[in-house]
Amino acid sequence: MRSIIIIIAFCMATVLVFGQHQQSASKPTSSLQLPKPQLVRGPYLQNAAPTSMVIRWRTNALARSCVRIGERPQKLETIVIDSILKTEHIVRVSGLRPGTKYYYSIGGVKDTLQWGAENYFYTLPPVGAKGKYRIGVFGDCGTNGVEQFKVRDALTKYLGDNYMNCWLLLGDNAYKKGEDAEYQQNFFDVYQQDYLAKYPLFPSPGNHDYHDAEFSIAYAQKSHEIAYFHNFSMPVDGESGGVPSNNKAFYSFDLGNIHFLSLDSYGKDEGLFRMSDTLGPQVQWMKKDLEANQNKEWIVAYWHHPPYTMGNHNSDKEKELIAIRENFLPILERYNVDLVLCGHSHVYERSKLMKGYYGDEVSFNPAVHNLSQSTGTYDGSNNSCPYIKEPGKNQGTVYVVSGSAGQAGRFQASFPHDAMVYSEGILTGACMLEINGNRLDLKWITENGAILDQFTMMKEVNPFKKIKVKKGSELILTAPFESDQYNWKPGGQKSREISVTPRGGKMLYTVSDEKGCVKTQYIIETY
Repeated sequence: MRSIIIIIAFCMATVLVFGQHQQSASKPTSSLQLPKPQLVRGPYLQNAAPTSMVIRWRTNALARSCVRIGERPQKLETIVIDSILKTEHIVRVSGLRPGTKYYYSIGGVKDTLQWGAENYFYTLPPVGAKGKYRIGVFGDCGTNGVEQFKVRDALTKYLGDNYMNCWLLLGDNAYKKGEDAEYQQNFFDVYQQDYLAKYPLFPSPGNHDYHDAEFSIAYAQKSHEIAYFHNFSMPVDGESGGVPSNNKAFYSFDLGNIHFLSLDSYGKDEGLFRMSDTLGPQVQWMKKDLEANQNKEWIVAYWHHPPYTMGNHNSDKEKELIAIRENFLPILERYNVDLVLCGHSHVYERSKLMKGYYGDEVSFNPAVHNLSQSTGTYDGSNNSCPYIKEPGKNQGTVYVVSGSAGQAGRFQASFPHDAMVYSEGILTGACMLEINGNRLDLKWITENGAILDQFTMMKEVNPFKKIKVKKGSELILTAPFESDQYNWKPGGQKSREISVTPRGGKMLYTVSDEKGCVKTQYIIETY
């Protein structure tokens, strides 16, 4: 059992000790001389939750683990210590406040390896809370090529001073074999400065992460003894939200009003079941998790292998992609998943809002499978209104392949796939998912910083709303959707909220967005 010491410094220090030392380290003495450790990896943030955070790092020599944390960089009042000597340091800090900015340092009991004003994070907001959240999405990123650095810098520039609440990995995180040295060079060294120390990471594995140099890929798929699972901590006990998976290959978490599922499309559970095997542990857990989280406003699932692609992989010919499409998607869509994010193909591909399409490319029928004929770009161009989802109807899914965060340039002769409204196979890029209340936006940002594709989805914009109010009393009307500008009739106001004072009878107020895509009518009756 680990020994964790928490010291909270107020006017005088209070010391709490949890657990007991392991027998081999039960009597640490001051005469023990250790080489001075140096930081070789991290810090990086894992298992983010509203009231806790896991901070990880690696040293080149055995050392105890110490995190100092506080709401001001000059006053790190809370100290968390793991007294066991190790090189792989994993410290969980709990008792934090939701949605709060914390500064921290890492090191040993008597020395500090890293600290400063740029070492900070925000805890996740309370579960269910609405706000503006930003989530980065990186697929097939770990190449250590110039394109990977360009994409990283483009996303950094796009963010500016805005905080990214978390970021997702879509697999193939360290080429070519997912070995620890490749993770160091192709992932941790690349993202350490701008991402890992302040943005919580929620990964998923790809096929290139499943290698075993001494045995085989097939062995790695069954054993799960790969660097990926040693390098990352997953919230398998439900500590970040969702139903506990008790399996490091797949898990779920909540970010405010968004529920995420990270799935494993390449490993074999119990040495036998792939994700497309619907009787396997992963699918059985997923059904329980989705059933328990239907109250979440948004549901996003992500994994590596895409059900539809004509990039450097062909979803009509590769059996694992076919199996996911035919066996797995019907279950996923049954639970009203809003967005699916995949990698594997080193291209960008994005569908419209669609449902019930499980065949090959030639079987795609836009009149049947697309629930909206709009591009969804919501940019004022022709036929670009957002996808609107209302309870009980229009419950479709948008599918995105974003596997070009590290490389691109190869695709099938039949590229693009007929089901995709936008595709790009030459430029590299990554996605930024932005959710504000009942509005979801996804933007694909290229290596040169251009946003070449985007779409918007809205929920419950209430096309008709009846209100009864006492005659002569003030009433505040609020547009149930986010827009750059609002048009109210009568009155012509441009703000999201207006104040009205009904004098009697029945009145009709209408608010629409500036593009004429979304409209809500308020029918007000007085008594």
